Amino acid sequence: MATSKDFLNYLSEQLRDLPEVTFRPMMGEYLIYYKGKMLGDICDNRLLIKPVEAAKSMLPEAEMQLPYEGAKTPLILVENIDDGEFLKELFEAVYIELPEPKSKTRKSK
Repeated sequence: MATSKDFLNYLSEQLRDLPEVTFRPMMGEYLIYYKGKMLGDICDNRLLIKPVEAAKSMLPEAEMQLPYEGAKTPLILVENIDDGEFLKELFEAVYIELPEPKSKTRKSK
């Protein structure tokens, strides 16, 4: 089951206080980025965040789930997507722990 546009729109509305959140479509699902860093996935109408220490401490009882069949790394399921303020705090905390994106090098011809 692919993520619905309604789910994506709802999540976007909850994250409206974080203008630097972007979604990148990926095979019927989405990758979610904050300030250029990938925080996790949106798969099957679920928000899944990378399991960094900040996320684990803010969501100590959360389930770990694979984003899709065949995935190697489980992510943290964020069930409370109705609390925009919590999501803002979560995204900001997780962002700090993630490495900077690798710069893309251009191939010379």
